[in-house]
Amino acid sequence: MHLFEKVLNVCVEDIEFEFRGQPSVEWLNFLLNPRRLRGSDFLMRWSQGVWSEERITQAVNQTGEFFAIPYGPSGTAPDDEVRAFELYFERLEAAGLGAIKRPDLLVFKKADQNTVMKSIETLGGISELPFTAEDDRSMQHILSKAILAVECENSLWKGTLMPDYGAELKPQKRLDGKPGLKKNAVLPTIILKEEDREPLQTWQDANRIPIHIWHVFFDMAYGIALDEAQRLIRQRFVLLLEDTFQSLGGETTKKSLYEFSIQFGYRLGDFTEEPHFLAKSITDKNGHVFPYASIGDGRVKLHPEALGVLRELTYR
Repeated sequence: MHLFEKVLNVCVEDIEFEFRGQPSVEWLNFLLNPRRLRGSDFLMRWSQGVWSEERITQAVNQTGEFFAIPYGPSGTAPDDEVRAFELYFERLEAAGLGAIKRPDLLVFKKADQNTVMKSIETLGGISELPFTAEDDRSMQHILSKAILAVECENSLWKGTLMPDYGAELKPQKRLDGKPGLKKNAVLPTIILKEEDREPLQTWQDANRIPIHIWHVFFDMAYGIALDEAQRLIRQRFVLLLEDTFQSLGGETTKKSLYEFSIQFGYRLGDFTEEPHFLAKSITDKNGHVFPYASIGDGRVKLHPEALGVLRELTYR
């Protein structure tokens, strides 16, 4: 699968929609063909990922103690033109870095911001980070200052409204008596894809920077350390699940993942301003208009628990 498509894979449950009363929708082919101009499906999930990373970055930067920068390709890709986005990923593959898994964000102490930004400027700016090998001298300086790397996930759910939100963990037979929730519980969970486990662990070990998974919902966010997630997996507190993902081409594939109840993680933040959907559109070279929904605004404030986690990391 092309890197461009892999980055934009999404759980089917997050993009379910149905066209009614339209026996023939001419422009539907554009939504499902990954090598032609992308339509609503592509643009919606693109904006969803960018939106969640921006909310997290904004929340960290507002603390006055820490600051965050995008580090993975999804956060540094151009966001104003569809074809430019695809060319960005093609350039990444041509540079031989397309197969390398990097976390989405890096977090630093605010006191190190000037020296970090100077190193970034020598590389040509934040957008050039994914094209620069990590053994580069300036990259090594940047990484030496990072206290945390973040893998971002998001879900179009209001977690506090989910039926089993706040449910108590109880011994479960399928978990050999370990605490957990019923198999069909509907609650916010932090997701780790099986295909990302080893690459993230390899990156963490190579760079000696802890990775945390930060999962943004529509009203709150939760986090968990990769080390803690690995421990829970080894000790069978969570079991491997299979979910259906849909690619830009419309094909569905089964992928294995782990879902960690938020009780195993820490409260990352809460929305103080609710996000909303914006009606947007793009027009192709033939004048064809493609409407799509984009997530806009919303403001997250880091929870004291998350601030405690970051402060503790500064002393590692």
